[in-house]
This record gives sequence, structure tokens and C-alpha cells, in this order.
Amino acid sequence: MDTEALRSFVRAAELGQLRHAADELGVTQQAVSKRIAALERTLDVRLFSRTARGVELTLDGQAFLPHARSVVAHADRAVAAIRRGSRALRIDVLGLRSAQAVILHDYWRSHPETALDVVTLKVDDPRLAVAAVRAGEVDASFRSVTDPAALPRELRMVHAFHSPLELVVGPRHPLASARSVTPAQLRGHRIWVPGIAPGSEWADFYDQLTTAFGLRVDAAGPNFGNEVLLDILADSDDVATLVGSRDRYVWPTGHDLRRIPVARPTLAYPLSLILPREDPHPGLRAVLHHFASLAPLPADTWLPSWAAAPHRDDDGRDVGPAPS
Repeated sequence: MDTEALRSFVRAAELGQLRHAADELGVTQQAVSKRIAALERTLDVRLFSRTARGVELTLDGQAFLPHARSVVAHADRAVAAIRRGSRALRIDVLGLRSAQAVILHDYWRSHPETALDVVTLKVDDPRLAVAAVRAGEVDASFRSVTDPAALPRELRMVHAFHSPLELVVGPRHPLASARSVTPAQLRGHRIWVPGIAPGSEWADFYDQLTTAFGLRVDAAGPNFGNEVLLDILADSDDVATLVGSRDRYVWPTGHDLRRIPVARPTLAYPLSLILPREDPHPGLRAVLHHFASLAPLPADTWLPSWAAAPHRDDDGRDVGPAPS
């Protein structure tokens, strides 16, 4: 059924005159009349009676009007759902308690009018996230492709922000009373980070981290989730883990866990967004500007080799490598 014919019928019924409906729809009165006549032939009923003042609905027209309104409204919503700038901005994050989600929530609280849809693709392989952006399933993904040659030409990766690392330990751990720790102080301690997926960006990150500072990062054993990890830390006198300073973790009061900043140098995880090179969602520009407003890291921050991300100008365009 022709939705424009339905739209013409609805507006003529609401306004009472074909001429007024035509003016509002930006077409001629003859075009509206032809659309309604075609609709009546399709339905095999009379929808209007012509009067000296315009048109009035027949009984069939009155019965048909609410359904026609519903069809037109659904068609308008369907178009809006795929029109850039009118549909919600869909961004993939690694987890809803991750630093990416926390920062996006901060942005949304400052801009509550923003239509934002935060999703988790739940994939470890960055290539799958790249494919989702390429297919338009999401507008951007918080992933890093450590080999730029592996990124399709129609996509680009831009720096979002850096996430400083913190050590999490239980109350009986030797470092539990420290106000901050250096990477050198972490040598010899078991740092357990379950769930490091081979081939993932974080696997590359921890490989470079252990090489640079001689740390013992252990990914042994199955990953039963953050709750189990926190339970183990609370009972252990020798196991620690690393988390992002903005990552949100909640544990029972009795766990008495400690989050200790790592400094001299600060260790930071670089977070990037993968997005279309051409015609990205217009809502991304304001989000990228929000990231750029975050407090800078100390000058001595350590980053992996693939973190040399480009600066952005006021339009979000890449203009050169960012300092670490």
C-alpha cells in the first residue's frame, strides 16, 4: 500500500480540505486527489464525501483513519531509525563497567538530550568489532587494531583517551598499605589477569608491559568473571590484579580491597575508537570533543608502541601523532 497515499488521506481527513493537505505536503491538490482516488480503488470503498466546505469522512473512512495514522507513524519511525543524525548513536564498549562506559555516561549526564545507545558486542577478536562497524551494526567501537595495515581503508581509528592502571589487592597483600606503587615494586608479585584472549589488543598490551618492566602477569585458569576475581583477591596474600582507574568495580564491604595507583611511571592503557572514514554519525564529533577535554596524564606515562594515535582538530579530523 502506498504510504504517501495514506499520508495524503490522513492529512486531508485532519484538515478537512484537499487544498490544505496539498499545501502541507508540498504537492498539488490534483496529486492529493489522485492519491486518495487510487487508495479508494485499492480498498474498494469511499473514504470521503465531498461537501461545499471540503471533504468529510464516510463511515468507512472513519474506521480506516486510525489504522492509516498508525501505518504512517510506523513508516516515519522506520525512516528515522536509519537516518544519520536522527537515530541514536550506537557505540560498542568492552563492558558496561568499563572506563569507556563510565566516560560515555559522564558525557550523557552533561548532554541528556543526546540519543545514545551503548552496546557490548562481546567479542575478543578486534576484527569482529571492525566488521561490525564496517557493516553499520554500530557507529563506532572502542577497540584498537595494533596493526594499522589490518584496518579496512573505509575505516579509521582515532585516539579516545588513556586509562591509567591501578593495582587491586586484598588487605593481607604485602603492598596493601602503599599509597602508590612503581612498576619496579611490582616485580616478583603475581599479577593475575584472567581472560587475556590470544590475538586481542589487551594480549599485545600485557606482552609489551611485561617485557618493558619485567613483570609477572598471569592469565592462567578460566575466567569466571569479576566477582570471582575479587573474591580471590580478598582472601589472598600474594595475588594482585591491574584495572583501569575509571573502571567500575563493586565488592562486599568485608573484602576490604585496595585500589593503588601505579606511578613513576604511570602505566596507561590507550583507548581508541574505530569509526567510518566517510560520513560518520554526526553525534561522534561531540563525544570526541568530550574525550579531548579529559585531564592529561603525567609526562612520564608509559604506553605501548601502538598508542601513537593522531591528534584531532575541532572537526575531529586526524592532524598528526599525539604525544604519549
